[in-house]
Amino acid sequence: MKKYISKFHYLTQDLPHRTHIEQTEIACKAGANWIQYRCFSKADEDLIQEIHQIASICDDWGATLILTDHYHLLNQVDAQGVHIEDMHTNFAAIREIISDEKTLGASANTLVDIQRINASGVVDYAGCGPFAVTKTKPNDYPLLGIDGYKKITDTMAELGINLPLIAVGGINLEDTEALVNSGIYGIAVSAAVNSSDLPGKMIREFYKKIY
Repeated sequence: MKKYISKFHYLTQDLPHRTHIEQTEIACKAGANWIQYRCFSKADEDLIQEIHQIASICDDWGATLILTDHYHLLNQVDAQGVHIEDMHTNFAAIREIISDEKTLGASANTLVDIQRINASGVVDYAGCGPFAVTKTKPNDYPLLGIDGYKKITDTMAELGINLPLIAVGGINLEDTEALVNSGIYGIAVSAAVNSSDLPGKMIREFYKKIY
């Protein structure tokens, strides 16, 4: 089943001054139609309670809600899918659990990761990064930069891999145009919006660059 995949993914994060619910409200009001709820600081009971409120906001605005990693909660909340950050997970097993109705995204850093994800035949898109240094999700993976994405997308085209590729990790507004021109499908952002004094305006600016 072919799924709709937005070209702009907004990721919530744990912030001292703004809840995930408030982040979602701001993003949806600004026009974001794809919210990825990324929270690892709460127990399942608290996650479910918060996701219920976030799902209600997303429903009101017609936004897609994706959970980061917590696929075991999909049968208890109104979310449209899950994004798995573990690149070596068994995607087929997760797909069997969540059913074909839900969207399944996966993280990648290299072409080999993308080939493995694509070969599973069950993943709807890949979030590939990091583009640049990111404090949202600290890691030791090689930074891809514009040239890295160009090489990956060119090779994907040669291999006939049609998996939508979402650039992620340390992306700022000024990077957007070059990234879009690199051949990627879309971008995912978190800190560039969440650290802005005017997060809603920042989201609208990203949309202008992408669309």
